[in-house]
Amino acid sequence: MTTAVQRASRTPGTSHAGGTGTVTWMALPALFFFIAFGVLPLFGVLGLSFTQWDGIGEIHPAGFDSWQKVLTDPGLPHALQVTFLVMVLSWAVQTPASILIGTFLASQIRYRAVLAVLYFIPLLLSSAAIAVAYKALLDPNFGLGAGLHLGLLSQDWLGQDKLAVAAVIFIVSWQFIPFHSLIYQGGVRQIPRTMYEAAEIDGAGRVRMFWSITLPQLKYTIIASSTLMVVGSLTFFDLIFVLTAGGPGDATRVLALAMYKMGFQANLMGPASAIAVILVLVGLALALLLRRIGGGGASDSQLEGA
Repeated sequence: MTTAVQRASRTPGTSHAGGTGTVTWMALPALFFFIAFGVLPLFGVLGLSFTQWDGIGEIHPAGFDSWQKVLTDPGLPHALQVTFLVMVLSWAVQTPASILIGTFLASQIRYRAVLAVLYFIPLLLSSAAIAVAYKALLDPNFGLGAGLHLGLLSQDWLGQDKLAVAAVIFIVSWQFIPFHSLIYQGGVRQIPRTMYEAAEIDGAGRVRMFWSITLPQLKYTIIASSTLMVVGSLTFFDLIFVLTAGGPGDATRVLALAMYKMGFQANLMGPASAIAVILVLVGLALALLLRRIGGGGASDSQLEGA
């Protein structure tokens, strides 16, 4: 009897240890790829930022010359300003629209699946293809405004500073709102239906339930979506490069575009690598800041108030 009890008591512990070991081994391939394609290239770029290299010839150590060149460049503050401007304004446009569309698609409406597919189409298109299409549509002489004889749309959208920034923000939002709407749609579906039923019994309308139930319960979804928006906005390059090439002047020259021009047009890989490191540090700082603002840990639940 004692032996049987001892075996029974040892079995769960053995199974748990074996399960933990299995999970560890299953995580090793992901860890390997993360180190190989994430950590090592990052250290490689950091090392290149202390060198002098034209991208073809030999690499020569340069100390802090590349960093000094970048940090004393008067174009760096402007590129940072444009980057943060695009980041903040695109977040301000995408977040409310994504929440509303995601909440709408999560409700029990007819043809919801068809509408979800239609809303998701812009995300399936290439950023370069979107830029080419919008560049043609916004052309003041041969674009949509000229074809429809609409004076409002016939402006030189990509030739004026403020209009060019507005056009970039609109196109970026148009492309990525479907993705974040999908995130909010999943978040809304996780909210227990009983909370809405109780609110209906108390006489609350749809607007009241949205502000009192839906938005508070989407707290961590908003933080996650905002983190993706903010960090992702640091990598906007292909769309802006094809659409405006950073112009007019430097009105839409974001930090990622400045890095490209420094490295692949001026053949200064050292300063370009320094800008890349700055991008990584800015993205990491913003992600940690948003996590701090959200006040959420790994074990927190979106439905903590349910």
